[in-house]
Amino acid sequence: MKRLAKIAAAAAIALGAGTISASAACNNDASTETVLGAGSGALVGGLASHSIVGAAVGGVAGGLIGNSIGHSNNRADCRRAARARAERNEYRRETRQDDYYIGRDGRRHYY
Repeated sequence: MKRLAKIAAAAAIALGAGTISASAACNNDASTETVLGAGSGALVGGLASHSIVGAAVGGVAGGLIGNSIGHSNNRADCRRAARARAERNEYRRETRQDDYYIGRDGRRHYY
């Protein structure tokens, strides 16, 4: 029963560390997620197998999974940033063209 409790505690710690929110960054850098995945994978692998080999295999697997998650998050962040830029540009375009009238004096007057 102690072994199951250790594995459950390690999984909870790994899950908690993996769900730490990070700022949106479109920089193609997945090192944080890779390190978190490798560390939590090594922890869970070592506790589950009680051996160095299990920790090594868990670390490698966790690092690969963390790296792929990091790149997926970066792609989503880049898409989100591009969408926000497009919306801002569209708003500026609308503001420049539609939110004014030309008065009797020939000057633009904005609403």
